[in-house]
Amino acid sequence: MHIRKQFVAAALTGVVAASSLVAATAGPAAAAERGARSCYGNANDYTKAAGTHIYPNYPTFYYLLATSNCADINIKTNTDRYVKVCFQTSGGGTDCQDDYKLAKAGSWTVIATNVRDNAHYHFYFRSDAKSTGQYAS
Repeated sequence: MHIRKQFVAAALTGVVAASSLVAATAGPAAAAERGARSCYGNANDYTKAAGTHIYPNYPTFYYLLATSNCADINIKTNTDRYVKVCFQTSGGGTDCQDDYKLAKAGSWTVIATNVRDNAHYHFYFRSDAKSTGQYAS
């Protein structure tokens, strides 16, 4: 009987120690995952019309607004697409990224990093084919 109590106590100690180790190593990764869920949980659908490279589409040409939900601008396309971001400048012009990034269908792709809150931007697609999906910023 005494041996069984010692075995149970040792087993419980091992379980507690292991759970502490898991909690300690999951800290930063878990925080990043929660942040991503918060960012992507506030994602919006988009539909870019055929015949244009820009979303939001003509004739509105309004800009999207970066929020505090995400530190980056992210897109999840329904088909593979090359995309870059253009920001509205303080003078009212547009400043686009130099290079396109390949957004693979069905996966989130970070298009711009460390974007300030309330930045105005739009997506510029290399193709003028219709595109649908989601974005988060």
